[in-house]
This record gives sequence, C-alpha cells and structure tokens, in this order.
Amino acid sequence: MSQVKENLEPKWYVVHTYSGYENKVKTDLEKTVKNRELEDYFFEIVVPMEEQIEIKEGKRKTNLKKVFPGYVLIKMIVTEESWYIVRNTRGVTGFVGSGTDPIPLSNEEIRNMGFEIAVINVDYDVNDSVKIVNGPLSNFIGTVQEINKDKNKVKVLVSMFGRETPVELEFSQIEKI
Repeated sequence: MSQVKENLEPKWYVVHTYSGYENKVKTDLEKTVKNRELEDYFFEIVVPMEEQIEIKEGKRKTNLKKVFPGYVLIKMIVTEESWYIVRNTRGVTGFVGSGTDPIPLSNEEIRNMGFEIAVINVDYDVNDSVKIVNGPLSNFIGTVQEINKDKNKVKVLVSMFGRETPVELEFSQIEKI
C-alpha cells in the first residue's frame, strides 16, 4: 500500500471521474462517508455547475451545465482511509496530482473557480451562554461546549428534560446572551 502523506487540515482536492459519473460519484461517496461515520474527514463534495441560458425557437431555456465535466471537487482531510475510500469509489479514476500523492488546490485556484473561502467570525467563545434563535430548539438557552470553524458548527450543552444534552448547531442558529 502506498504511503499517503496525511494532512490533518481540510483542503480541496480534485478527483477525476468517468465522464457522466460525476453526480453518481458524489452520491456514492456521501453514502459511504455517512455509513462509515467519516464526516470528520469529508466536508464538501461538489460537482461545480453553472446556469446556461439557451434560446431555441424564440423560447428562453435555462440549463445547468457541468463546469468541469469528468471532475469532482472534494474538501477533505487526507488519511490512508479517506484516500482509499475516494480512490475505490465506482467511477473514480484517481486524484488529480502527481502519482499517488493527491495535491490540494491552492487558495488562489479555489478563488479563481468562484469558491469563496469565507472565514466566519463568531462573537461567542467556549463556556459562553447562548440562545438558540431558530430550528426545533428555538428559544432554548445553552452553553457553548465546542466551536468547529472548519464545519461552521458549534456544540452547545442544552438542558432538556432535567439533563444536559449536547446539540450540534450551525453558527447562524445561536446568538450570545
């Protein structure tokens, strides 16, 4: 087995697929990640699309067209296991890079493709009291336990039914009290 250089920071990688298999690769990979509980290693799987307006017989029609046919973009942490799972997904012919080492896209390449590298700054810290402002637990009060900036998620301890329960929420679902 190859020695993949592990990189514990999530980065964008490009995977080459058989043409026409891009969406299948995306759904199969998402299923595998969920089944194997590897959500901590896979952040986004994207088949970049753009709207294309076509005018036929005087009628305006909008189609979605693949920006890079034969390619899927994956934001992931590369480990032996995550690399193996992507490589062995049906329809994947390999990572774009040199030989066995997947090479991440640079921030400039990501920006040139129209992806935003947004860093969300939150005004609360671990142990702060927060109020949940939307979702099924709206108006509950809790304590921030963990902030995950890579996934834009926050873990909040909420008192429910007489016990503290950890709940994972989006940054936008809570506000500092």
